[in-house]
Amino acid sequence: MAISIDSIGMLQKYLNGVLDRANHHAGNVEGVSLALLGAIVWKSDREIQVREYNGNPANMIWFWVNGNRYTMSYNHSIEQIKLKERTHKGGVLHSFDNSTTFQEIIVIFNNL
Repeated sequence: MAISIDSIGMLQKYLNGVLDRANHHAGNVEGVSLALLGAIVWKSDREIQVREYNGNPANMIWFWVNGNRYTMSYNHSIEQIKLKERTHKGGVLHSFDNSTTFQEIIVIFNNL
């Protein structure tokens, strides 16, 4: 099930959950999560949705850029956030962690 991000309050709830979880077991992506969410809001041209888990937003987000659907989710085994085509099973386009610069994120999102 997906939750639509249709308000600042819902966006904050999602981001607070991501950062809380990152603080506990995914510190390698805590900082880049903020930059990536900013890039998604910047480039998304349709509804942004997040995965629902027990009634709350979870660590998977779907967004559209130029008519193409993308998914971002955290990969626990390599401690990185993956940008994928269309679905969580789609081809991996990029991987992100705290070593990813904001300049790299800008270039990647400009090329979606």
